Amino acid sequence: MTVTADMDAASIALLEDTLRKTMASSSGAELEQALAELGWAEMLSEDPDLAIPLVFRLLGETGTHASILNDVLLETIGGLPGGTPPMPYAGGRWVIWERDAIEGNPVLGGLPLREVPEGQLLRVSEAQRAVGWWLVGSARAMLALARQHALDRVQFGKPVASFQAIRHRLAETLAAIEGAEATLSVPSAGSPDLTAMLAKAAAGKAAMTAAKHCQQVLGGVGFTAEHDLHRHIKRVMVLDGLLGNARELTRRVGGGLRARGSAPRLVQL
Repeated sequence: MTVTADMDAASIALLEDTLRKTMASSSGAELEQALAELGWAEMLSEDPDLAIPLVFRLLGETGTHASILNDVLLETIGGLPGGTPPMPYAGGRWVIWERDAIEGNPVLGGLPLREVPEGQLLRVSEAQRAVGWWLVGSARAMLALARQHALDRVQFGKPVASFQAIRHRLAETLAAIEGAEATLSVPSAGSPDLTAMLAKAAAGKAAMTAAKHCQQVLGGVGFTAEHDLHRHIKRVMVLDGLLGNARELTRRVGGGLRARGSAPRLVQL
């Protein structure tokens, strides 16, 4: 599928539908191969501003995964295709995202991430935005599950969606997601590293807010393995730590601004 910068809304909608169906039927190395056949490399090279938000958001919404974050990093640093560059992880650790699934990872469950002794700090701003969109997609998936449960679950003769406490949690979740999406959509020209760190931090906070509120809305079933919510919660906990978690990035940005003595204008209002 050819991607061009002047694609119209109908073409983008068709592309999104194709990607969603592909992700619904495959995951891991199989999905990576399917995305390659759909022209993922060309999409990333020719129009990253379209490809990254679209593909990574859909990874979150569908709950699947692929090692294509490697491709974003390699495209940024000019590395050879197919590589697995080390990525910083929360707590001063480093990980590699394996191209092939590995057995029994006890720390970063569900994702083929392997901890390595150390790595070299790369240009990660585009990759941080990609993970941010993945977190936002996962948050929307959790919100959809909680919303549907609130509509279906009946207590005292009425859906729990009619209760004010439930509405507040869902509304706060939506506000956090929309705020993170707005931050991710800020153009990176001028201060790309700063805007990427802030966007990744906002997405991580939104995803964790969604995890907390949606689990509360779902009640007891939200704590069980019988419901899909737990998969999204595990996923966002891992992704929040990848390339710096929300707390670390916020502190790093704050320290940099204090040292600088001023804050740049990031958005023209």
